Amino acid sequence: MATGRSHRPATRSRGIPEATVARLPLYLRALTALSERSVPTVSSEELAAAAGVNSAKLRKDFSYLGSYGTRGVGYDVEYLVYQISRELGLTQDWPVVIVGIGNLGAALANYGGFASRGFRVAALIDADPAMAGKPVAGIPVQHTDDLEKIIDENGVSIGVIATPAGAAQPVCDRLVAAGVTSILNFAPTVLSVPDGVDVRKVDLSIELQILAFHEQRKAGEEAEAQAGAPAPAERENNDNDKGPDGDVPAVMPA
Repeated sequence: MATGRSHRPATRSRGIPEATVARLPLYLRALTALSERSVPTVSSEELAAAAGVNSAKLRKDFSYLGSYGTRGVGYDVEYLVYQISRELGLTQDWPVVIVGIGNLGAALANYGGFASRGFRVAALIDADPAMAGKPVAGIPVQHTDDLEKIIDENGVSIGVIATPAGAAQPVCDRLVAAGVTSILNFAPTVLSVPDGVDVRKVDLSIELQILAFHEQRKAGEEAEAQAGAPAPAERENNDNDKGPDGDVPAVMPA
């Protein structure tokens, strides 16, 4: 099996849009669930609903992969699982290092989904000398002094940063200098990286804040409904909001 350092995914060279790439894991998750239930084929409408997108967008995304399905039959589930996995690079072995083995880092190390998706946790690294040698998820933690050596010996190209914010950028710089070209950042800070290095940021607090916004909006709509106020859709269709021609809302020029 190929290792991550010597092979890169083909998505950029094939001109697949980043938005499509971001949806491919959603399709793969839905398809994997269908495969586990021994479902042989699936329609674009069924798969789109399972992935949470509209069917037209799904068909457009799959056209970039050269997969168009069969009219009246749909898509072959097993073939699509293979096709998307190959496009995402999941048919390769991707060794990953996790830096920062606190509560979050330990939880990531124990996550069983990595191995089933083509990712192998090659090493756990932490700056605390007291952590050195302690097993987490069956893997002994190594000290950050050996970071460069670990990266080189394992051919690592993907690093996960789960350190406190203040340590994240120095760790990122060392990972990049050692040859890591893709970073998943869980630290609550924005990382600066050179061209050619991809960073994906996961900020749980931001996601919770977005959910709080939606909860507040729903609560406000419920309060309006109970008070007998017109719903937003009704307000949009109110005659007072129409433009001079009486049909289209007036729009200020940009």
